[in-house]
Amino acid sequence: QVQLVESGGGLVQAGGSLRLSCAASGRTISSYGMGWFRQGPGKARDFVAGISWGGVTTNYRDSVKGRFTISRDNAKNTVYLQMNSLKPEDTAVYYCAARRMSALSVVTDDYDYWGQGTQVTVSS
Repeated sequence: QVQLVESGGGLVQAGGSLRLSCAASGRTISSYGMGWFRQGPGKARDFVAGISWGGVTTNYRDSVKGRFTISRDNAKNTVYLQMNSLKPEDTAVYYCAARRMSALSVVTDDYDYWGQGTQVTVSS
């Protein structure tokens, strides 16, 4: 089993930055594809960014390209999401997810483990 714990969320003004962290425990995630998803009030959980096991391949939803960067430190068993130029529409609960496959995926159901989420609120 893998436990994921997100941190780094908070309240920020539009144009600001936040860095989310996802710390894994239970076993190493070095061979796992990892992803960040978000869910706004009354909305479905959507893919935000993904990264393959070695960090070579990344993918982003169109609305965050050029603003968000996903990265991982396998030695620390941690995945990050650097969010810059934040917009009010980025407001959501952000979830970290891990899948028992080395490749990333944009599909929610492809992920096997989920964190509890961290709230990100961007004020205008």
